[in-house]
Amino acid sequence: MRTYRHPFLAVAAAAALLTAACAPPDGGALPGQTGGPVPEKPASPVNINILDVAGNLQLTQGMIEEFAEKNKDVVSRVTFTKATSPELVGKIKAQQGAGRVDIDLVLTGVDGLAAGIEQGLWTPLLPAHADRLGGMSAYQPGAAAMQELAGDHGVTVTYYPSGPLIEYLPANVPNPPANAQELLDYAKANPGAVQYARPSNSGPGRTFLMGLPYLLGDNDPKDPVNGWDKTWAYLKELNKHITLYPSTTSETMKNLANGSAKIIVSTTGWDINPRVLGTVPKEAKIGTLDGFHWVTDAHYAVVPNGVPADRQAAVLALVQWMLTPGQQAKAYDKGYFYPGPAIKDVPLSMAPADSRQAIEEFGRPEYDQLIAGNPLEVPLGSKELVAAFDRWDREVGGAKVRK
Repeated sequence: MRTYRHPFLAVAAAAALLTAACAPPDGGALPGQTGGPVPEKPASPVNINILDVAGNLQLTQGMIEEFAEKNKDVVSRVTFTKATSPELVGKIKAQQGAGRVDIDLVLTGVDGLAAGIEQGLWTPLLPAHADRLGGMSAYQPGAAAMQELAGDHGVTVTYYPSGPLIEYLPANVPNPPANAQELLDYAKANPGAVQYARPSNSGPGRTFLMGLPYLLGDNDPKDPVNGWDKTWAYLKELNKHITLYPSTTSETMKNLANGSAKIIVSTTGWDINPRVLGTVPKEAKIGTLDGFHWVTDAHYAVVPNGVPADRQAAVLALVQWMLTPGQQAKAYDKGYFYPGPAIKDVPLSMAPADSRQAIEEFGRPEYDQLIAGNPLEVPLGSKELVAAFDRWDREVGGAKVRK
């Protein structure tokens, strides 16, 4: 199980609007691009190089490989490379600076998306190519909200509501907390038993940090500097009864399995996939706390400036293919980003057999109701989240992070 994204989520709305304003209405070339207007399809089959910095290929590689197999007049070969999100900007800027962009498509979380927007690295895909990306019209509401974070520069390809959830073994916690105060009371009565990973290194830790203001009824859940008085007070009090903060989510899962942690913070994907893999016992349960709001997450497809027009044409056709129901059904995977599909009307019954088997055995019937019955919130913007991480490190748990 990989961490879904590295920490620095961002909106970068001003940068997105600025660059989008420069987009030509006819879909022609932009500064940094080469090859003139983007044709409907390449003159001859092209190689596509894809860089994944979000673990997204676990959900989409099958979609991409099938496209290549069935569209040999568009794609001659696809190569895949993986890197961490912090490496992304340097890789792209180096290629653009050399005048030779070899990466045609980047699969990224909001962090890499926004870092590239701020640096002016991405080709605006919308509205210039909206007619080639009709699948976007079928986004489910949460995915549509996450698409707003991309401005015109990226296309949402997978989506999940994320968390924050609590996870526990019923044998160890027969009466789990039902609200934030009960979680605090449990931590007081059981020092060291409640655990979450450092938020800047952990998807579940991050969603817990961003979800608490909703649970606690804070003044402004989108303003960690001036609107989180209750949240910071709660985290500091909880910290008194937490022995350590692991540096990764994986460690919290192992600690839940071995009993050194009794209650951990989780998300839908971190609940399902580690149980599929056997890291966490199958009998583990999840719960929500009163006042629960989902803090959502997504992965995006972006195209670097400088990609030749023929390869852009192939990438646009590929992304549209990925947004069709039959391909989106593959995003169920084995619960890694549960549910996974970004568009509406893609039930589990459409997923591949191994995905259906994994979700049917390790998924949870209550997730459908929880997703339908609770508000969906987009993550904090970059400045706000960085401020929240910094304050958490300074004032809450930085001294207890396992190095």
